[in-house]
Amino acid sequence: MIRISIDAMGGDHGPTVVIPALMTVATRRPDIRFVIYGREELVRPELAKFPKLAEVSEFFHCEIAVRMDDKPSQALRHGRWKSSMWKAVEAVKSGAADACISAGNTGALMAMSKFCLRTMATIERPAIAALWPTLRGESVVLDVGATIGADAHQLIDFAILGTGMARSVFGIARPTVGLLNVGVEEIKGQEEVKEAGRMLREANMASMNYHGFVEGDDIGKGTVDVVVTEGFAGNIALKTAEGTARQIGGYLRAAMSRTLMAKIGYVFAKGAFDRLREKMDVGRSNGGVFLGLNGIVVKSHGGADSDGFAAAIELGYDMVRNNLLDRIEADLDLFHARNPHALTSRKSDVVTDAKE
Repeated sequence: MIRISIDAMGGDHGPTVVIPALMTVATRRPDIRFVIYGREELVRPELAKFPKLAEVSEFFHCEIAVRMDDKPSQALRHGRWKSSMWKAVEAVKSGAADACISAGNTGALMAMSKFCLRTMATIERPAIAALWPTLRGESVVLDVGATIGADAHQLIDFAILGTGMARSVFGIARPTVGLLNVGVEEIKGQEEVKEAGRMLREANMASMNYHGFVEGDDIGKGTVDVVVTEGFAGNIALKTAEGTARQIGGYLRAAMSRTLMAKIGYVFAKGAFDRLREKMDVGRSNGGVFLGLNGIVVKSHGGADSDGFAAAIELGYDMVRNNLLDRIEADLDLFHARNPHALTSRKSDVVTDAKE
């Protein structure tokens, strides 16, 4: 049995989107159970529409809901211990749930998750990983916005975290990993990226196949299974891809409705256009995973519809079922066992920074 905690108040639409999504997933996954947190006067009427969902769910009233425009510090100050978001994360810490799903404020969710769950022993910073549609299927891309900047050690952490996710979600024994760079040549890029590349080559880990540097257009090609970058570049790439998909979709809709012949052509090609729309629908790959924490937290897009939120739940379900955390911990232990200097070097850097 897999138990998922739900922040029903998160996102632009709250329970009106979240509850139907839970029903969709409950129908597909008979071994799933939900622990729902939210305001009773808003959640109960939605739950009443789905009696079968109520049979596989527990509901807990929370008076406070974190707003989408709250700063992380405000959310922690006012929502810690008592908001629906905090309670959903805390359920993972206590063992009441195996994973947490929220469409709420990203900064607040990350702050609460770090405060409540803490990072894994050798992880300095968590990362947000996204599933990215490609010509070959899907790739894991991280970090897409958890932190700005990353040194070589943090990029290696991200590579190990992303590899664990790819193994869990895609079922690949040894995923290919690439570092996002301004060119594929070893002499190009920032020193942190070049150093991370050298260390990954030398590590020669059994759980990953280090491909080398990849460029921006390699993400959509699906050149590698895992693309690693720091949060600033990753977030820009993600938002650019989402905007481009919507832009092309707008172009197609305008072209297909321009003339009578275009409309007739659309009728004959509707099946092909439906498949194209599915590939370009950013909601179908909805769900940013907070990796590097002692628990599984998935952030749904705030504007996601019920199908999009259901996709985020399915992602969390798959990672629990395929033992994501155990895989990551095993890979981290193996890397540091073979490269003890990496952890020693990081500790010395921290000491130096503290003295300065």
